[in-house]
Parts: sequence; C-alpha cells; structure tokens
Amino acid sequence: MITDPISDFLTRIRNAQAANHTVLSLPSSKIKLALAKILETEGYVNGAEVTHEGHKATLVVNLKYNGKQPAIKSIKRISTPGRRVYRQYDTLPRVLSDLGIAIVSTSTGLMTNKQARKRHLGGEIICEVY
Repeated sequence: MITDPISDFLTRIRNAQAANHTVLSLPSSKIKLALAKILETEGYVNGAEVTHEGHKATLVVNLKYNGKQPAIKSIKRISTPGRRVYRQYDTLPRVLSDLGIAIVSTSTGLMTNKQARKRHLGGEIICEVY
C-alpha cells in the first residue's frame, strides 16, 4: 500500500531517468496527471497522457533528455503527509533564482510558484523541480 502517491510518482521519475528510460507508465490519478501536465508545459517532459486498459487508467509520461542528460536534474518533495508546508504568495520559494519551479497546490488548482505569485495565491508547496 502506498501512503504517499505523489512522492511515489516523483521517485518513479527519478528512477526511470537514472535507468535512461524514455517512457514511464504508472497508475493514474487526477493529481498525478496535473503534476505531469505542469512538467510538460514547463518543458521537463515531452508528453503525458492517460490510457485506459479495461477498467484501469494508466498515466504514460514520455521523459525528456538533452543529449544523454535528463531534462530534470532534481525533483524533490517538499510537503509530506507528516509535515505540510504552506506559504503565502509573497513568501513562495524561488527555486534556483527562478530558473527552476516549485509546484504549488492553491485554491484554484495546481500551478507553478511563478503563476501563483502573479495571481497573489498562496498554498501548499508540493515539490521543487530544476
């Protein structure tokens, strides 16, 4: 039984890139799909889509590489089930001097720290990516 599906998703990405896999498939959920779509729009993965095999939904993520180096150098979980991390919009983290992103869960859904800062929205810091 998985107690934290978000950290499992992030760990699967790290492990797949360490093994130089180009495609990652895992059980789908709304939050995993939203995280994958943010990674896609920010240019960290090539694509993310949900496929249905019978009654199971599977999330398929196409990983991106620059030559032999993975596009994601670091992906780290910030807020865990045992320690939730919330920030107001003016104290949202600047990952690698705004070269990286932090994914924030706000009242209007998941978005990057830059988008949340523009909209004056705070929330739970899910992870940092660069």
